[in-house]
Amino acid sequence: MRNKRKIIAAICLAATMLCSSVAGCAGGGTKSQEDILKEMKEFSTPDKSASIYLNKDWEIQDLGLEDAGIDYWFCAADESEDEIVVLMQYPKNSVIIPVSGMDDVKEMVEMSYGFTSDGKDVEAPEVPGMTKIEAYTGKVEVDGSSAKAYLVYGETDYAYYAILYGANSMSDDVIAAAKASCSKFKETAPEEDDNTTVELTDTVRWFNASYAVLTELNGWDYNRFAGLPANADSMELEQDALDDWWGVTDRASADETLDWILTEGHRADFADNMGYLQENGIQDVAAEARADFVMDYFYVDEDEAQAMADAYAYYEQYGPNAIDGWDYCRAMNLLSFYYLAGYYNEQEALDKSLEIAQTMQPLFASWDDLMDSYLRGYEYWAEESSDERRTVYEDLKTRDDNPYAVDYNMTLEKTW
Repeated sequence: MRNKRKIIAAICLAATMLCSSVAGCAGGGTKSQEDILKEMKEFSTPDKSASIYLNKDWEIQDLGLEDAGIDYWFCAADESEDEIVVLMQYPKNSVIIPVSGMDDVKEMVEMSYGFTSDGKDVEAPEVPGMTKIEAYTGKVEVDGSSAKAYLVYGETDYAYYAILYGANSMSDDVIAAAKASCSKFKETAPEEDDNTTVELTDTVRWFNASYAVLTELNGWDYNRFAGLPANADSMELEQDALDDWWGVTDRASADETLDWILTEGHRADFADNMGYLQENGIQDVAAEARADFVMDYFYVDEDEAQAMADAYAYYEQYGPNAIDGWDYCRAMNLLSFYYLAGYYNEQEALDKSLEIAQTMQPLFASWDDLMDSYLRGYEYWAEESSDERRTVYEDLKTRDDNPYAVDYNMTLEKTW
């Protein structure tokens, strides 16, 4: 995985340059867009995947982003650095800067550049090929320096975009030039390197749905087996992630971890702990006093004790199998990670996914039933609310490409 700290530092460098470089902007009457474009030429990202028009006398600024694996951004300024533009492309399903939607992009831009809107209604420019275009005026502030800004957001099938135009004064001239610049936007999406061959049959959709909540939280594609294209970048990403989160570093440790989650997982620990509390009489204790009861039997702090008391309420209602869905969904998800990491080949990952899916399917009545169990398990493991994941699940069910539209009780069979 590429160094995230280096990426963040490079992003901050772009923000610092924006604020420290802008000193003023040209005055004069606003020209027509046609006249403005006569003074412009095309400026492209290093990988040539996106371009806009800017004044022909402007120059590209070196931000050091390519060393961080980001060759789809650029920053340009006029010769005196009176005005500056940063084009930020966020490819969907990127393993370098993963985003799950435009809200993530806005959050990163606002955090990196200290952007605050002035609250005025701003007409969005026309940007060829983009949808959901929004525009804002306001200011950016980094390390005590500030500049006026005109910020445009939009998305294509390939990526999300943020285009930031900065100047000391956000005059009509600057905004007119920004709109002219946007009018010549062009995207040439690179061909995707993907070694996945399996077709998205209903059985594969069922696999994907079992872990679609986390796929969505990662900003990946739940309509693709494993969520990402299988290539060198995703292999590096998942090898690092599996090592960090699971201690999995090779095929042997992958098999060992999968065997643990299928034979024990967190559900065994849950059943043991909750059974122990019941043996000692927690069921006879008022709900508001159960956290104190837990602290008498476990070396935990107040928050952990409350989480265990809450978990016991699930045990009372659903029994020792209350969180089984958590382990089974994670097992399915692990197989997708193993595939991307190169520890399982495609055939192995699919075959094992089918075996697990056929085991777990009869244990639950519906997607809601499975996901309720999954979310209870998340709360037990994370010792925090599952509200965010619940919101993602409910949102996914409203989408046109709802991953849970596939019949939970369908006949799961080999289709690859």
